[in-house]
Amino acid sequence: MNKYLVIVESPAKAKTIAKFLGKDYAVIASGGHVRDLPKSSLGVDTEHDFEPHYITIRGKGDTLAELRKKAKAAKRVFLATDPDREGEAISWHLMEVLKLDEKDTRRITFNEITKNAVKSSLAGARSINMDLVDAQQARRVLDRMVGYEISPILWAKVKRGLSAGRVQSVTLRIISDRENEIAAFESREYWSIEGRFNDGVHKEPIVAEYVLKGKKELTSKAEADAIIASVNGSRFSVTDTKTGERKQKAPLPYTTSTLQQDASRKLNYSTIKTMRVAQQLYEGVEIKGQGSVGLITYLRTDSTRISDEAAAAAGTFIKERYGAEFLGESRKEDTSGKKIQDAHEAIRPTYIEITPSAVKDQLTNEQYRLYQLIWKRFIASRMADCVTNVTTLTISDGTHDFTASASKCVFEGFRSVYTEATDEKEQEKSCRYLPQKGLVFASQEVTGTQHFTQPPAHYTEASLVRTMEELGIGRPSTYAPTITTLLTRHYIAKDGRNLFVTELGEAVNDMMKKAFPSIVAVDFTANMELLLDGVEDGTVNWKTVVSNFYPDLVSAVKNAEKDLTSVKIQDETTDQPCEMCGRMLVVKYGPHGKFLACPGFPECRFTMPYIEKTGIPCPKCGNELTIRRTKRGKRYYGCSNYPECDYMSWQAPKAGQPSEESEGV
Repeated sequence: MNKYLVIVESPAKAKTIAKFLGKDYAVIASGGHVRDLPKSSLGVDTEHDFEPHYITIRGKGDTLAELRKKAKAAKRVFLATDPDREGEAISWHLMEVLKLDEKDTRRITFNEITKNAVKSSLAGARSINMDLVDAQQARRVLDRMVGYEISPILWAKVKRGLSAGRVQSVTLRIISDRENEIAAFESREYWSIEGRFNDGVHKEPIVAEYVLKGKKELTSKAEADAIIASVNGSRFSVTDTKTGERKQKAPLPYTTSTLQQDASRKLNYSTIKTMRVAQQLYEGVEIKGQGSVGLITYLRTDSTRISDEAAAAAGTFIKERYGAEFLGESRKEDTSGKKIQDAHEAIRPTYIEITPSAVKDQLTNEQYRLYQLIWKRFIASRMADCVTNVTTLTISDGTHDFTASASKCVFEGFRSVYTEATDEKEQEKSCRYLPQKGLVFASQEVTGTQHFTQPPAHYTEASLVRTMEELGIGRPSTYAPTITTLLTRHYIAKDGRNLFVTELGEAVNDMMKKAFPSIVAVDFTANMELLLDGVEDGTVNWKTVVSNFYPDLVSAVKNAEKDLTSVKIQDETTDQPCEMCGRMLVVKYGPHGKFLACPGFPECRFTMPYIEKTGIPCPKCGNELTIRRTKRGKRYYGCSNYPECDYMSWQAPKAGQPSEESEGV
């Protein structure tokens, strides 16, 4: 019999931890939360101090029975759920539902799943931190109140099946406000002037920008033409050169937010995909000869702090692999004036010596690409700055000035490992050669280019996460679920990487702004996050936060029921007739996206798949390709002439590209 029982959330985590502990320990997974508020009711006693009513989650009975049996036989139980509010709450619920004796139950946390970290956590075992639990309870109860009190209003006034959420609603407003800003934008014309100067020796000319004097910008073609006319015939020379050194600081290691942003930009991963793959890397993957290995530290963090041990290991690795000159000076973490969950480190590799190339064959492609991103970013964060010499030229005829610049990297530093997308763009703009001061150019060509001011960019998942973080909306654990909920509810839609508000989303947002302005106010939501941080610190009582919030919510709901007018959102009608009754089918949404259904439901229950046309010819037979989905919801491209043509592919073929069919669709 095992003397000690360790309870974690997932089987993968249990497998990784078990190899560090001896035969005296049994490690079992709870499968995450075991208790929650009931789905059938509010689950909060608003008449008796807002006491939540928790019930066992359906399907957890067998798991709890096994845990009770193991716990009863164990000398001591260690609760090893994730090191955050949610993990603390899961541990507390486990202790409550298993009726564990507090003196024989200890809480352990670790930022990385390594032997040293797990062993150290056992030595520093503690009791449940009720401040963390209360912070999670406060968030859960507030979210439940918003959802269960406001959602029926949306059902009655807009459409059945809709939902409202505390962070979800304000995020929808942020996206909607950007869409309104884009719609209201009025483009303005402006002109730039560019000179191409040839020294008569080099084939490539020096490209320089015209310097406006006493005027912010050229607003018309006439103004640009007047300058170009006055320049023609002039003799230009290099009248000044200035050379300086520019240092590009090494990037900070990843937080949850910056990882999600970079994974979106560089890997085209959605926020939810990034977190799913990162969770796998944290909990453990099978490495040949080592068993299950946790490759990265905990993935939900807003801290850029690095442990002394990790910094020392990175320093040794950099000196051995790249040379001592590539090792950077120690850096302070970026706090940005915000509360930092300093119990956590930044996201980094747990074993710096496990390079991405060493484990590439043992990871899925998704895991490898994300691990490579994290590994490179961490190594770069401990390396020296990149040093570049920048020379700025002034080209003049005595009256008109042009400027050009050239840069030369004299020490790559961290960029030998990691580069930002902007680095390559800057190099493209740089001059290819540097003429000396006094050089008279043999010829020049001066041209004007018309431009128009551009509206603000649509939000992408990456830019939305950055904005949420800057505004204090949500926390590292909530960014991905919030965006996913908005997409799942079809309040927003994605076109490429851009996010758009749907007609349904606009209706919900307008109603929320009219009836519940405080809930969709950015400042209110950000202040609520600070109050939850206060609960975590032990300086604010969680029931005080809830009791101050609830009466205003109830009052707003009553007014909304009385004052709001109904908004009818019509289903999109197609030109496809129902095969059963002849009505024109409408577009509906299911768990895996769109499908077609008869508007005569429930009298007529006819449905059929929604076929999305692409305009791309089938490489096999020439008919148009359509976007389809597997039973699990994964997109693929199939021929519209199926089953006569069986072409299928996960990727859209490009024009002139040979067909690469995929099996197992």
